[in-house]
Order: sequence, then structure tokens, then C-alpha cells
Amino acid sequence: MREPLPHHPDVTPADIDAAARRLSGHVADTPFLESRTLSAITGAQLYLKFENLQFTASFKERGALNKLLDLVDRARRGEPVAGVICASAGNHAQGVAYHAHRLGLPAVVVMPRLTPTVKVERTRGFGAEVVLHGDGFDAAHAHARELAATRGLTFVHPFDDPLVIAGQGTLALEMLRAQPDLQTLVVSVGGGGLLAGIATAARAQRPDIELIGVQAERFPSMFNAVKGTNHPMGASTIADGIAVARPGEITREILDELVDDLVLVDEADLEQAIVMLLEVEKTLVEGAGAAGLAAVLKDPDRYRGKRVGLVLCGGNIDPMLLASIIDRGMVRAGRLARLRVAARDAPGVLARITAAVAQTGANIEEVHHQRAFSALPAQNVEVELVMQTRDRAHVGAVVARLHEEGFDARPY
Repeated sequence: MREPLPHHPDVTPADIDAAARRLSGHVADTPFLESRTLSAITGAQLYLKFENLQFTASFKERGALNKLLDLVDRARRGEPVAGVICASAGNHAQGVAYHAHRLGLPAVVVMPRLTPTVKVERTRGFGAEVVLHGDGFDAAHAHARELAATRGLTFVHPFDDPLVIAGQGTLALEMLRAQPDLQTLVVSVGGGGLLAGIATAARAQRPDIELIGVQAERFPSMFNAVKGTNHPMGASTIADGIAVARPGEITREILDELVDDLVLVDEADLEQAIVMLLEVEKTLVEGAGAAGLAAVLKDPDRYRGKRVGLVLCGGNIDPMLLASIIDRGMVRAGRLARLRVAARDAPGVLARITAAVAQTGANIEEVHHQRAFSALPAQNVEVELVMQTRDRAHVGAVVARLHEEGFDARPY
């Protein structure tokens, strides 16, 4: 066992212990359970921390509430506290709004103008004043800082605040209390607050534990900052909860000191992990919440045989995006397939095609005839079929059956 690593002076293990005492009874000690099926698939012994079961469906409650409870303590000691303000379009906004209302603190949340209405109304529903400003997070953040100064409000940073980091670190205490022999923790990274808190707490208890952070390939800001790389920044990712253009200063220092490695996952990795958690564990996560599993699925040899803890850090995902991800996952698995069948444009041909498909046990969802937009001779028609199938082998069986019937069939 190696010697304990030094901790950041602004965030100590004692701070995280104090946060745990402060948060007790206010947030859920969420389940931390082994997934036997995902363990069998990956070859690692995987334990899942279900933070998507918090009231606002995200770990962000922990850090926000730790900050707010500290303000309440200060107010009791006679310090003036006019209220709080934050800039966020997602989970941090809801965590601040919900707990500020519960504690009787006025709360203002600045959101970009194009924030989906459902998120705006949910935040208002938690009792916060919502201010729409700017076209992105940076503009909203700057405006929130201005309002904090002019209205005397306390700014609650989503990740680069010692009290927020300490609140997030309480996750590690719960995970190691439930499974003290964990060998590796794989944690999603945006601004770095979650992993910074977990790393501080975990290193104090288990100096030998392996800590790996996961970023979306399209938003590798912390990866670049820690590793000195220059990967380009993308415009969007389904892991919007970790789509942070500039990482925190405190969090970067902690990760640079305490974390073993940072890895990147692409959009397909994240989609696959979301679908697997939904199908195998019957649990709904957003893109950021699936990042840890995405990293294990992408490089299973690295984790094989190890006891690995993953944090399902959030479950707030747009239903339309989820529907698209599920469909795309079914396509990748060969359970939703599209075929192009060239045939003579004559009565009874379509019936022969559909009968051949039915004989294989596939279920046709959609049928499209292409006459004008086809390179086939004018007497022919191109029939496009969308089918429910069992797997890729089943798709091959459908194609083979159509060939036996004399049709030119091929998958898209």
C-alpha cells in the first residue's frame, strides 16, 4: 500500500467528513449494488452507485446543499445572507433551486435563453427565480456573477467551490463503506467537482485505490488541461452534463495530484452504455451518468478481474433524445434493420416479399416503395423494409431467404 497522497489545502478529508454529517438526512444514501449481468459482460466486478435516484435525479444535490447549509449556519451566526444565485441549464440548477426553497433561501438561477422549456419550468417549480440570458453557459455565468454583485447574492459555483467539492466527495464515503475492497473507481468528469471530491475522500481511506476520470471525446477540456494535449472541442454531446468548456482551477489541481488517469469516450460508447443500463439494470441515466460504464465497455481488458465502482451520476435526459438513442442502439445490435429489395413492379410482388420475411420470424415495421428516386429500370421498384429482428445473424437469414425467392436484397 502506498503512502497517502497530499490533499488540496482547500478541500480536506475532514471537510468531506463534515459535509457527510451536514448532509445526513437531507439527501439519499443511494444504493450501491453489484450488477451481475454487466459484470459477466465486461469481465469486471461492477458496482453501480445509483445517484439517479436522488430527488432531483442527480448527485449535484450533494454539493449544492453542502454550500447552502453552510450559508444557513452563517446566517444563524449573524452574517447577512440575502440569497443565492447560480448559472446552470441542468442538474446544478435543480439542486440549488430545490434545496434553497426547502431551506427558505431566495434563489436565482440564470439559464441560457435556448434552455429547453421543460428544464426552465422544472427549475421554477422548485421555487427559484429563473433569469434567461445569453446564448450559452459562458454568457449566463457572466450575467449571474453580475447579478450576484448588484443584488448581494452568494454565487454557488457548479464545481469549483471547496464546499461543493466536499459535498460531492460524500459519495466516496458511502461507496467505500458499502464495499471497502473496491480496487478502481471510474467517474465522469466535466468541471471536475465530482471526481475531485471522490478522489480526496477515497485517497484518504484507500491510498492504493485506482481513480480514473472519463470525459466525452467532444468536450475534453479537463483531459487537455491535465495531460497537456490539444484535442479539439466539439459543439455538442449527449453527455451535456459534462460538456464543460473550461475546467475548474481547484478541481484541476486535485485531479492532477490524485487521479491516476483520464480517458475519453465517444458518442457511440455513451449511447451503448445508456441502452445497456436501461435494458440490463432497468435504470435510466443521462449521457454523463453512463460515462463510467462507457469507459469500461470501451476498454474491458483494463478492468477485467477488478472490483470497480461506477457512479450513475444523473438521470435527467430528454425523452426524444432517449428514444433516438434506443433506436440507434437497436440498429447497432441488429435488432432493428433496414433492407433494400429490388423487384419487378408487378401485382403480388410485395406480398411475396413480405411472406418471405414473415417465414424467417422477422416483423416488418415500415414499407416504402421507391419508383422515381431509383436507379433501377422503369419496370422495377425498390422496396425499403424496416424490420424488427433478433440479431445480426437473423438479418442475414432474412436476406438469404429473399435471395432464395429470387429477389436482390441487401442491408443498408
